[in-house]
Amino acid sequence: MYINFWYPVALSEELKDEPIRARILGQNFVAFRDSKGQPHTLSDTCPHRGGSLSAGIIRDDCIQCPYHGWRYDGAGYCRRIPSLGKDAKIPKRARVDAYPTQEQNGIVFTFLGDLEEEHRPPIMPVAELEDGKNWRANWLTYEADINFERSIENGLDAGHNEFVHPTHGHEGTDEDYKVNALDYVDNMFGDKKWGFGFWHAFKSPSSKKDSPQIKEASDERMAGSGIVGPNQMWTYIVFGEDSEFRQYMFECPMEQNHVKIFLINMRKMMLDENMDQAIADRCMAIARQDIVILEKLNPVLTPDTNSKEFLVPADEPCIKYRKLLDGWKKKGWKIDSRKVDANIGKKAYAIPSPGRNKQKGWVLDKIPLS
Repeated sequence: MYINFWYPVALSEELKDEPIRARILGQNFVAFRDSKGQPHTLSDTCPHRGGSLSAGIIRDDCIQCPYHGWRYDGAGYCRRIPSLGKDAKIPKRARVDAYPTQEQNGIVFTFLGDLEEEHRPPIMPVAELEDGKNWRANWLTYEADINFERSIENGLDAGHNEFVHPTHGHEGTDEDYKVNALDYVDNMFGDKKWGFGFWHAFKSPSSKKDSPQIKEASDERMAGSGIVGPNQMWTYIVFGEDSEFRQYMFECPMEQNHVKIFLINMRKMMLDENMDQAIADRCMAIARQDIVILEKLNPVLTPDTNSKEFLVPADEPCIKYRKLLDGWKKKGWKIDSRKVDANIGKKAYAIPSPGRNKQKGWVLDKIPLS
C-alpha cells in the first residue's frame, strides 16, 4: 500500500450531516462536511487520549471528539479544549493530520500523503458524466477479500476474459484463442509517469441474442484498459460506434488483503433509466466472477520478484504496472505493513499530511515506510 495518491472515501451522496469513518491503507479516517458543504478528511485518532473522532459530532464546522470534547477544524487544528476553559490558548501540538479532500465524479477523494499540490498525481476525470444526452452512469461500490494490486492486475489482464467471463469469451472452447497484439498508449489522464494504457482486439460471441440494443454484432471487439497511479483504472469495451461501455474504477485498499472498489459504469446504449438496475446487476455479476478467482489466489500478495511467477507476453501490462509500483517504493512511498502490524494495539500511526512539511512535533508518529 502506498502513500501520496488519491483514494476514494465515500460516494458524495453518502457524506451528509454526520461524520463517517473510512478505513484506508490500514488506518482509520474521519470525513465530514462543514456548514458550506465542503468535505474534509482527518486522521481519526485524537492525539489527546486516542478517542475516535468519527464517533463524535460536528459542531461549529469542527469535528468534536466524543471522549473529552476537543474540537478540530477541517485543517486539523484544535479549536477548543473544554478542560482548559473557554478562552484558553490552544497548544500548536494539539493538531491532527488533515488531508486534501475534493469531490469529483460523484465521489469524495482524499490525498493521503505529504506531497505539495503541484507534485500530486491526478484523479481520473469521467468526462462522459457531462454528456447526459449520449451517456448514462451507474455508481457501484463493493468489497472483497483481495489485495488491491492483484485486483488492478486482473483489470490489466487481457488473457483472463475468455475463461472467467462467459459473456466476454467462448468459455475456453475456442481452440483458436490467443491474446492479440497490445497497442500501448501513454497515460490518457495525466503525465505518463503516473500510468499507461493499451488497446487490443478480442473475440467474443455475438451480442444480438442477449442484448438486442447492441446493433453491431461481431466476433471481434475492441477493448482498452489502463491505470493512473496504483489504484485507479479505466476499461473501455467498444461494440460499435454507438454501443460502448466505459468503466472507471477507483480502488480503496482498506487492508493488505481487503479492498473496497468504487466503480462508475458509463454506457452509450440502453440509456433508459429503467435499465439502470439491470446494468448494475450485470456489472456485479461480472465483478463476482473475478472475485471468485482472486479470493483464492496464492500468494495473496503480488510476489516480490517476477521470477516467482511464470509470466508470458500477455502479462506485459502487469509487468509494467509492477515496475511503476517499484519506482514508487524506491521513492519511499510504500507502507511497511510488517512494522505496522507488529504494533497493532500498542501504537497509533498517522499517514503524513502536507501540514507536516510546515510544523514539527506531531503527537502521532508517521506511519513506517519501506
